[in-house]
Amino acid sequence: MTAPALPQDIETVVALALQEDIGDGDLTAELLPEQAIAEGQVITRDAAVFCGKAWFTAVFTQLSEEIQIDWQVEDGDDIQPNQVLCRFHGPARALVTGERTALNFLQTLSGTATTANRFAKRIKGTRATVRDTRKTLPGLRTAQKYAVACGGCANHRMGLYDAILIKENHIMAAGSITAAVQQAKAVAATRSQATGRPITIEVEVENIEEMDEAVLAGAELVLVDNFSIPLLNKAAAANKKHRMMNRSQALVEASGGITWENARSIADTGVDYIAVGTLTKDLQSVDLSMRFNVSEEEPQAANPNQVGDGTATSGNSMESVAELLRSKNVKNVQR
Repeated sequence: MTAPALPQDIETVVALALQEDIGDGDLTAELLPEQAIAEGQVITRDAAVFCGKAWFTAVFTQLSEEIQIDWQVEDGDDIQPNQVLCRFHGPARALVTGERTALNFLQTLSGTATTANRFAKRIKGTRATVRDTRKTLPGLRTAQKYAVACGGCANHRMGLYDAILIKENHIMAAGSITAAVQQAKAVAATRSQATGRPITIEVEVENIEEMDEAVLAGAELVLVDNFSIPLLNKAAAANKKHRMMNRSQALVEASGGITWENARSIADTGVDYIAVGTLTKDLQSVDLSMRFNVSEEEPQAANPNQVGDGTATSGNSMESVAELLRSKNVKNVQR
């Protein structure tokens, strides 16, 4: 698949993550000789959908311009256990310092993409599209939404600024769904004029009557919350009738209580979208391992057909360095 456009905030997000981990300096990295050069590879222990290349690369670019990474995969690729994802070499101190942060990004974003891919495959062949929500990890909103797209699902609104979602409290304050939608239209028109961006008006409803009112008031999308399968069938059919009679072009999105097990049944009702918070909030990180070799000189080119078990060294003077790297990296890093 073709990967979506990368977010614009990668460098900022990575810088914050490094500052969080390094603070005023990596004390353990100072045990390594300043001129030590390391090489190695990242492998996966799990079958997954890969994501996070740009974040991983940015971690090491920010730490040292001398680090080189040779990628064997692209975002959105299927990966298999023991597959090499990339090979790297450069200053050992910088590589060790960035290891945990870089793997955190890869594990989290690959986990997000993998979960999204499971849902995308689950509803394949229906008219529905699975979308994410705002239930993302703090600071990783754009990254996780990128990963969702790499996994084959779609993005809902990015935040509170690019769409209007009218819920129960908004309706109560306005007096009715119709009144709330009319107010939203005025807000959307003003914002669209200022930004040049279209603003979608969405309404969350709890029954068919509320859905009909929202559609006829001009909502572009109705969120049918916690509807049973029979009610979803009725909602999809009612909205189809509105569209056929040119009363509305609204779409229907199912939300609330969506799981992998029931996603197919929900998609089969004929809804347009399915909102799944699990894509970004209940993810299972992918098990990755970063393996090092280290030397006092520039390393020889890695054998592209060999997956090493880490920490081969050259020279007795490097034994303590190798031992440190061995303790850190021969087994999966889960500190």
